[in-house]
Amino acid sequence: MAAAGPEPASVPGKERTRLFAAFWIFGLINNVLYVIILSAALDLVGPTVPKATVLLADVMPSFVLKVVAPFFVHLIPYRVRIFILVALSLVGMEMIVFTESIGARLFGVALASASSGLGELTFLALTHFYPPVTMLAFSSGTGGAGLVGSFCYLMLTTWLRLSVRLTLFLSGLLPLTFFGAYFWLLPPPDAGLAAQSGTFGAAPYAPLADEEVSLADADTTAASAASAATAVPASWDDALASAKRTLGRLQPLVVPYMLPLALVYIGEYIINQGISPTLLFPLDEMPFGEYRDAYVTYGTLYQLGVFISRSSSSFVRVRRLYVPAVLQLLNVIILTAQSMFVILPNVYFVMALIFYEGLLGGLAYINTFLLVSEQTPVEEREFAMGAVGVSDSGGIVVAATINLMLEGWLCGYQQAAGRPYCTMT
Repeated sequence: MAAAGPEPASVPGKERTRLFAAFWIFGLINNVLYVIILSAALDLVGPTVPKATVLLADVMPSFVLKVVAPFFVHLIPYRVRIFILVALSLVGMEMIVFTESIGARLFGVALASASSGLGELTFLALTHFYPPVTMLAFSSGTGGAGLVGSFCYLMLTTWLRLSVRLTLFLSGLLPLTFFGAYFWLLPPPDAGLAAQSGTFGAAPYAPLADEEVSLADADTTAASAASAATAVPASWDDALASAKRTLGRLQPLVVPYMLPLALVYIGEYIINQGISPTLLFPLDEMPFGEYRDAYVTYGTLYQLGVFISRSSSSFVRVRRLYVPAVLQLLNVIILTAQSMFVILPNVYFVMALIFYEGLLGGLAYINTFLLVSEQTPVEEREFAMGAVGVSDSGGIVVAATINLMLEGWLCGYQQAAGRPYCTMT
């Protein structure tokens, strides 16, 4: 694959700080509801319903959106996408909080998931128009979302004993932060990269001569050009040809980037939602007041590992992306054996493995997208950054499907062995 094009010139320190802050907030807020919903999975559906049910509702809409978005998302200006994803999040969280049926709650989860998927592909593509620090900031923010979301849910519901409903209601207001980060904090895009790539979110982009390019100018220019440059195909043959071109652009991304990232996510979400609810000891052998606290604590430790590794690319780089994939699948084997046969002596060894699992997941994520940004031709980079994001959601969907059977089977195995802790709260 061709080397990436030249990076934009260095930016002043004040603007660099604004860039880092804006993309860190994008990553944090975009992922935090996803994490909080997964942390609340046991509370939303109870101990007898597989937590993979919540996971599927929390990832399937995002996955479907990421699959189909490369065919049309360029027609939607970035600022319009911001309004869409905020609206989806707010409505989804309101349904989770104010409805009682599991079906209605899962529909609310699905709306919040669609918002997260649109946000991820939007902000990853947006990094193309800014210096490399924005990718590091977004990745660190997504890692921070895991830590902030899981820790806050643990603190509010387990330590402070606030109700699940109040905790989720307060969390549902967080997406409003997008407006300030995008319309006030984010500096103008890099005009040179926008002109070189030919797009800024909606269609061919032409910077204004001798003027500072603003986000509003870019979106307005792009929208006005959309009808001419990305018009609706005149026939089904044209539509089919366009789809084939998009698939052709996807093909070189699959083996080096998308497959290893998908394998990592398959492994870690089999652990998180399929195996971890069964990684229990007698209550008097664990530092928890209730069995449900173990599930929330495991999630927090996992997210701590993700945050550290997603923020570590300045110090550690992984260029062989299949290495964390293989190690993550090895973790699946070890923790499955732990669930069945109790090969580790106490819960603290399990906690250490869960933390290590998070480290591997974060390393795979940030290094995948850094390699995409470094190795993809500049004219393909915006598309590639959004398209590769399909692989993590695809991996989670596969894991959730497996977990629908795996968690119940492991719990049944433990009950037959005289360890019924997985059915207790």
